[in-house]
Amino acid sequence: MPSRLRIRHVRRVLVTAIPFFAGSAILFGLAVSASAQALVIGSFDPRNTPQPYERTSIPLSPDHIGAQTKLEVIRIMQSEEAFTMRALPMGRHGLVLHANGLVTPDGTDYEKAIQEYGLCAKPGGKVKVTNVRLLEDRIVFDINGGPEKKHKWLQHISIGGSSGGGSGSTLAPEEAAPTGARITLVFKGYVPELTGDQVKALLRPLLDFSMKSPLKAYTDTLPPKIARAVLAHQVLVGMDEDMVLYSMGSPDRKIQEHDKNGFLYEEWVYGKPPQDTQFVRFEGDRCTRIELASVGKELVIRDKDETDGYLSGKHTAAHVRTVNEGDAPAADPTQTKAPSLRRPGETAPEDQPQPVQYPPGAQKIS
Repeated sequence: MPSRLRIRHVRRVLVTAIPFFAGSAILFGLAVSASAQALVIGSFDPRNTPQPYERTSIPLSPDHIGAQTKLEVIRIMQSEEAFTMRALPMGRHGLVLHANGLVTPDGTDYEKAIQEYGLCAKPGGKVKVTNVRLLEDRIVFDINGGPEKKHKWLQHISIGGSSGGGSGSTLAPEEAAPTGARITLVFKGYVPELTGDQVKALLRPLLDFSMKSPLKAYTDTLPPKIARAVLAHQVLVGMDEDMVLYSMGSPDRKIQEHDKNGFLYEEWVYGKPPQDTQFVRFEGDRCTRIELASVGKELVIRDKDETDGYLSGKHTAAHVRTVNEGDAPAADPTQTKAPSLRRPGETAPEDQPQPVQYPPGAQKIS
């Protein structure tokens, strides 16, 4: 078979494939660059990209934490609820926050953690601290049950079995796969004396323990332009379904149609004529077109991205690869050499019949 790759009807593939992933944690992303005529295949949702944050500057005591303070911190933090400031990956390593410092992993390593272990909570999600452990120089917080099974070794011990090989019952029932996360707050050398409020303040880049509405918690994780639009109940081309729902609420009705090219789309309708009516079109889970209809006014249509490319695929990562459309490019003849019996430096003969060179004394064949 010829060695070639041809990708046809990219837009149709995207429109039909994306809805299967829209309702779950999206770990497989597709984006198309029209100018480059290439299909970009990645595994990181740009909605999980953390927004910039300011390092905390909480004054810390020079004294080592005491036994009574340890119990107090555990009592205050245990079962406390918070809103996530960024997506929390699963996996036993989790996220490491250095007190008044940076978060690791970050960048492409952070993306790979989500790709490898999955997502515990999306940005702006509500979570609970389910376990707190104080070690020599760190405090470990398990979120939503943590990333590890609780009784893993007990599940390998059974009782009540007969000597004839009969099966008994295990000391602990089989547990479902854990879906929690882990956050480790690391100090320099030792955990200092500190209050529960100071612990919450130090965790602010990852968890927000303040009392606020789910809408405020969600918009705090968005870029300022999109956050302002959501709070002002405005829809921008380029938003996803969650953003539109937080901004406008549930639509009055939904319509599924095919455009002139046969591609499926869904339209959310807000308002009823003769009142002002807004039609929000989705392809996959992205808003691609907005129509504003008002009595006595010309129809207003917006179909250009208004989110500064937040969800349009501008985000790239080390594990994203690009597959060019069309046939593979022809090989450069100057870069490859065909097998040859010529000695190094020996030139090729002219492209025409050459007389046969016989060794001395050999009989020529006529």
